[in-house]
Amino acid sequence: MEKQEIIVRDLGKIDYQEAWDYQEQLLKDNVQRKAQAPDQWPKPTTNYLLFCEHLPVYTLGKSGHMENLLLTPEELARQGIGFVPTNRGGDITFHGPGQIVGYPILDLENFFTDIGKYLRCLEEVIIRTLAEYGVTGDRSPGETGVWLDPQDKTKARKICAMGVRCSRWVTMHGFALNVNTPMNYFNNIIPCGIADKQVASLDKEVGREVPMEEVKEKLKKHFAEVFGAVVI
Repeated sequence: MEKQEIIVRDLGKIDYQEAWDYQEQLLKDNVQRKAQAPDQWPKPTTNYLLFCEHLPVYTLGKSGHMENLLLTPEELARQGIGFVPTNRGGDITFHGPGQIVGYPILDLENFFTDIGKYLRCLEEVIIRTLAEYGVTGDRSPGETGVWLDPQDKTKARKICAMGVRCSRWVTMHGFALNVNTPMNYFNNIIPCGIADKQVASLDKEVGREVPMEEVKEKLKKHFAEVFGAVVI
């Protein structure tokens, strides 16, 4: 079977709700195509990998807990930070400056129909990208995302949060990799609802600012490798 193509679109700096609406439209289009040709193989869908950087916002997953947001609505407004409840998995996280957010809109029926495997593949893309900077990313048993030193409770810190949604095997939402992200934003939440672990950013790990475009190119390369696809 020919390799699937994944179209990369960089949305630049964009409001969270605007990006969410765009994802929903791409997902809806793909689901409609599948419904119109249920027996076609491979499925007549289009895969995307959207990159963006959000204006400061806290987002809460459908299984999240409001008590993990430590600010009142008035304090959020005063600090100019948005808040959006979402339909992705996971708890609360932050999106904002210096963070690369990746939203894969993939039809998993043309890859593999296994959400757990999909999340492990996303983690692998991040782990391989971090390795190019001499940073050892790892998994933490029972906790989605990519971590540094997860085996040591005193050092464990999360560098990439993940939360996805899937409809008719078409994915949306995705990952948020801290590249040059100010850490103070995370003081206002219990990130991902995990109180005893910290958050990391790539620039702090390597001791310098890291070019965002450079990281995106590495993410694209490893996305193609891990998913066995052609990224265009």
